[in-house]
Amino acid sequence: MGDEYPTLFRSDQMSLVQLIVPTEVAHDTIAELGELGNVQFKDLNPDVNPFQRSFVGEIRRIDEMARRVRFFASQIEKEKDAIPIRPLYDSAPIITVGPRAAQTIDELDVKLAEHESRLTQMNESYQLLSERMKELVEARHVLRETAVFFDKAAGHQSDIRASLDDSSAPLLQHDDRENQFGSGQVEFDLEFVAGTIERSRLETFERVLWRVLRGNLYMNHTDIQEPFVDPVTGAETRKNVFIIFAHGETLLAKIRKVAESMGATLYPIDSNADKRSDALREVTGRLEDLQVVLYNTGNNRRMELVTIGESLASWLDVVQKEKVIYETLNLLNYDVRRKTLIAEGWCPTRDIPMIQVALRHATEESGTNVPPILHELRTNKTPPTFQRTNKFTEGFQTIMDSYGIASYQEVNPGLFAVITFPFLFAVMFGDIGHGFIIFTAALFMIMRERQWAKQDLGEIFGMFFYGRYIILLMGAFSMYTGLIYNDIFSKSLHLFHSGWEWPEARANETIVAQANGHTYAFGLDPAWHGADNSLLFTNSYKMKMSIVLGVIHMTFALCLQIPNHLRFKRVSDIYTNFIPQMLFLQSIFGYLVLCILYKWSVDWEKSPTGPPSLLNMLIQMFLSPGNVDPDTQLYRGQPTIQVILLLIAFICVPWLLITKPYLQYKEMKKIQGQGYIGLGGDESVHPNGDEVLEGEEEGNGRAIAEAMDEEHEHHDFGEVVIHQVIHTIEFCLGCISHTASYLRLWALSLAHAQLSEVLWSMTLEPVIGMPGIIGIVALAVVGVLWFTLTVFILCVMEGLSAFLHALRLHWVEANSKHYEAGGYQFTPLSFAKLNEKE
Repeated sequence: MGDEYPTLFRSDQMSLVQLIVPTEVAHDTIAELGELGNVQFKDLNPDVNPFQRSFVGEIRRIDEMARRVRFFASQIEKEKDAIPIRPLYDSAPIITVGPRAAQTIDELDVKLAEHESRLTQMNESYQLLSERMKELVEARHVLRETAVFFDKAAGHQSDIRASLDDSSAPLLQHDDRENQFGSGQVEFDLEFVAGTIERSRLETFERVLWRVLRGNLYMNHTDIQEPFVDPVTGAETRKNVFIIFAHGETLLAKIRKVAESMGATLYPIDSNADKRSDALREVTGRLEDLQVVLYNTGNNRRMELVTIGESLASWLDVVQKEKVIYETLNLLNYDVRRKTLIAEGWCPTRDIPMIQVALRHATEESGTNVPPILHELRTNKTPPTFQRTNKFTEGFQTIMDSYGIASYQEVNPGLFAVITFPFLFAVMFGDIGHGFIIFTAALFMIMRERQWAKQDLGEIFGMFFYGRYIILLMGAFSMYTGLIYNDIFSKSLHLFHSGWEWPEARANETIVAQANGHTYAFGLDPAWHGADNSLLFTNSYKMKMSIVLGVIHMTFALCLQIPNHLRFKRVSDIYTNFIPQMLFLQSIFGYLVLCILYKWSVDWEKSPTGPPSLLNMLIQMFLSPGNVDPDTQLYRGQPTIQVILLLIAFICVPWLLITKPYLQYKEMKKIQGQGYIGLGGDESVHPNGDEVLEGEEEGNGRAIAEAMDEEHEHHDFGEVVIHQVIHTIEFCLGCISHTASYLRLWALSLAHAQLSEVLWSMTLEPVIGMPGIIGIVALAVVGVLWFTLTVFILCVMEGLSAFLHALRLHWVEANSKHYEAGGYQFTPLSFAKLNEKE
């Protein structure tokens, strides 16, 4: 029944299967198994170079198609205005199985190549036109700015003349002719260079020119307000227009070389105003025509990208699946004699009928009459671990898998973590209000899970969404422990009749509550809230409670050794490991828990002795066994019982240390006494000859050969002794440190309650009861502030802290008692997981 109805208690039973697949149906078979997602294929060609395998050509072709799809996706992503991509579930499926599978892939390859060719051509045209447009825009700015400069120069001839040194050669000559022209018709005898340069390089450009030409130049520049955008990268560049006057071709040639070396763009500008005006009109006209062409080109390119976006998701899906299929086919071994492909892999035993149905379906889809053959192989190899989970248990199982993958058929702690993890979290986070907040948040995520599961929620929020069911139970358990602590936003609830009554208070007098004979029905009595000794009481209560819960949790984890020992037929480990470990734990810390419960049950006001300190009692139990102070004795016969428990604990240490190595030593001598010894001292027992021959006849030769290579790891006697010594020391010391580690339940619960009380007293408490409209406004503002701080500090930050501490208690304190975690994950070929990664 365990195999027919698998649970999370153990991993699924796995089988090693062999598939004999005809070549013509191989592609469709792997595709069908990929859709099913429950076969993990083995590499039957481990010694073959990846570049020498059978389907390298197909993989290269698919890689080229994948490159084109990535190119399309990058082009769509770079668009400023978002281009819609039709989701996969809304796209028409592309059938890549059946008789027309090869033709479909060929057509898709041709279609992708055509789209790439068109898009590349449009990109080149758009880039070329953009570059030409940028040049024309720069030329227009140069013409405009030089015209402004010449107009200014015409009106300031005397200033220019006066600014020159009389001893130097004049830059502007023929002054007698200058008066013949109007202000707009000035002609310059000097030659000049005009162009544009990046604004960041302008200062360097000026310095270099000044040093190269030794100051024999006149330079003017002005900013271009509009930035230039690169059509490929989208980067913005700021530029300046410059005009440089110099005398002689040699100096002008130097200026041009320096300008070109610094990335400047030079433009031929005529000194005649009429020619400059004609050039400006010509540039403006060409620029308008080019803008029309550029707009049409960009529009056509966007229409092409919109067409690609309609099918991009389905193309990506097909390319990914095809690549995985051919990579899997490369793992198969080709049988030349049978003209078939041989595959081996692991699958859950209960899924073999589903796999056989999938194989028959693949045969029907491919249009052939030769179905693949499946049969199970006998092997001694350790199967992979497969925990069958659903959306509720997946998060809890992931927490345990992060610690380590369970060994095959080992008891899975993920099943019990469904309850213990949120409960230990709630012990540290106990508050009805805070628990309700995180419970409501998780419930909202669960209600929206269908919509949000299809969206990319980002790394942080996606993590919270993945653990929504964990958060739901953490909130529910936090409300439960909040009821026990009687704590809601640091306030108490009066749900039942209190067991204490407060007498009338007098001025400056401490009053003492009096018992009224009632008992508060559930949780902490609200009368403790606000009392001077409430912190002392809750401290003692929560500290002892954390020890009780910790010992119970460790005892339960230790008990999980028994089903493992029975399952793996290690009965001797029950009385060489489990029993001494259990006796050691219970003789010290189990006894402490019983003393805590007994101390809680005694009415110390009526007792002749005072309540003892249990910590001092435990210390004295080791330092002075058999001696108990009569004034602090907890019960009659306490010294004798403590001596007996101490002796049991001391006996358990050599019991743990010696018995298992001794039994293994006797077993080794017994085998050697019978005359059996393996080559090189290997006493491993191999399959007998009849089984090997029968397996080889069934095509099981490879599996048996691999199994003989992978026998259980052999340890000599010295290694067994060393391992047992380490294990004994680790367990004995771990019992003490792990029990103390559970005190974090008390510490975090105390910190959470105190932080909640401080937040209330510093925000809401001063404004509650303020009269008038000011009180209402203050209450509204401070209420929003209080709720915001409560969510982000007390719920999120404190919640994460409690989550991590609960995680540690499961990983270290509980799992170290029983969890071997020596397995490896079952990773089947699955197209569904392929889509999840994307």
